[in-house]
Amino acid sequence: MRGKEKFESFLSRHPHPHKNFFERPHVSRRRFFQALGAGLGGYYLAGNLQGQGVVKRGGATTQNKAKNVIFILLQGAISHTDTFDLKVVNGVTPSNFNPATRSGLLWPAGLLPKIGDQLPDLSIVRSVRAWALVHSLAQHWAQIGRNPVAALGDVAPNIGSIVAIEKADPSKIFPPFVALNATGAIGSGYLPASYAPFKALPLSTGLADTTNTFGQQRFETMFTRLNQLDGPLRTNSPLGKDPEDYDSFYKAAKGLMYNDAVNKAFAFSAADSQRYGNSSFGNACLVARQTLAMDQGTRYIQINFNGWDMHNDIYGQQNANGQNLYTLGRQLDDGFSEMMKDLKASGLLSGTLVVMMGEFGRTVGPLSGALGRDHFLQQFAVFAGAGVSGGRTIGSTNADGSATAEFGWSRQRDVKIEDIEATIYSALGIDWTSIRYDDPFGRGFEYVPFSGQDLYGPINELWG
Repeated sequence: MRGKEKFESFLSRHPHPHKNFFERPHVSRRRFFQALGAGLGGYYLAGNLQGQGVVKRGGATTQNKAKNVIFILLQGAISHTDTFDLKVVNGVTPSNFNPATRSGLLWPAGLLPKIGDQLPDLSIVRSVRAWALVHSLAQHWAQIGRNPVAALGDVAPNIGSIVAIEKADPSKIFPPFVALNATGAIGSGYLPASYAPFKALPLSTGLADTTNTFGQQRFETMFTRLNQLDGPLRTNSPLGKDPEDYDSFYKAAKGLMYNDAVNKAFAFSAADSQRYGNSSFGNACLVARQTLAMDQGTRYIQINFNGWDMHNDIYGQQNANGQNLYTLGRQLDDGFSEMMKDLKASGLLSGTLVVMMGEFGRTVGPLSGALGRDHFLQQFAVFAGAGVSGGRTIGSTNADGSATAEFGWSRQRDVKIEDIEATIYSALGIDWTSIRYDDPFGRGFEYVPFSGQDLYGPINELWG
């Protein structure tokens, strides 16, 4: 038994706790934050796990076509039926969306014209279905690839942290996992802090504090003295994880000091910023491209783009300059399309998997009384690069976009975030069925949950 029947059979025997988020959200939110608190305890009890991880590979065949990943999380949940799964609703969809056929797809050419030009390189999965409709839960779920309130969910690392521990190159100076505009980025969970996201706001002047007013020579002398004084306390410390994490932080930070590659990656000109839309999101896309171009060890970049929770005035009819599809859509259109063009022109796109999605979708059909759209399970995910076949969709939805009509892939069911997680790992050549036996509870941490039951897997159809 495989595919949809196997999936439904498993869920009937192991129901997901996300059901409570629809029935009693006040209780579930409390359980969620209690679980997060428990995660802190598990983190500090974990000890120094670096070098102790025992990994059992399941022997899965991977795509192994990507060197890097750029993961874009559209926080707040973008409306799927107004954008990447356009459904024209008479009397509702604005006429200046200019629906047109681009690369064989119905596209809002008036809203996202530049991304429309990139459709030949994009594969849009429209049969994606979220697990839950609470922002905090669903955003967490999208970053760790599993239920945050399930077993080990509270100490589960970000997908980027798993990529970091698998792909980190000690000879390189950049952090393996970089998070841009991602103040809400989930960390490394129970894994060592060296695999946590390096969080940065892409400012035009580059990273702050990468030089010292005393000058480089005196800085080097001070750093040497520091290591002579307390270096032994931070190495093989009897106090456990924290002092050794500080040692890793010191060494990693020093590698970024007085380094030309840092400015080349994180600084940018006003002209380039303008080309990317002169927005925080556009600047993040620019820095992501520059960081990968430097090839200094960063393998996973997460970009968060907040503001898509449009319960009110989604088309900006009452406040044209407010937070609506037009204002945010312009930033998305400029930043994403320019990043795609530059990645392709430089040759980086062939080795970089680009993934973009929200945490869930938005209600379909007519607008609400507040002229907005509320939370909804149906959603999409965009893939590009690393050999992904573009100019097409995988799966389709029914006439109003409320449910999947055709699944479009071998498992014959809705695509879940766990499947997207497996797809990311497979693209990078990481066996998604791997299990780590270094978790603080001794349960065995599966890279993708329920790998032993083959419940989730990569969307191999992306590669044709």
